[in-house]
Amino acid sequence: MSDAFKVELAKELGFYDTVQREGWGGIKARDAGNMVKRAIEIAEQALAEKSGQR
Repeated sequence: MSDAFKVELAKELGFYDTVQREGWGGIKARDAGNMVKRAIEIAEQALAEKSGQR
């Protein structure tokens, strides 16, 4: 996952301020899990659109 994409997800999920203050190690495990879950959702949507299943 690129740094730019991680930043985008952190902003979307509302914990980018923590990343700015403490770095990626400062986020909660729940936030990290939600970030991965959202990344998977985005990837699945892109794949569905690419294969015309939308």
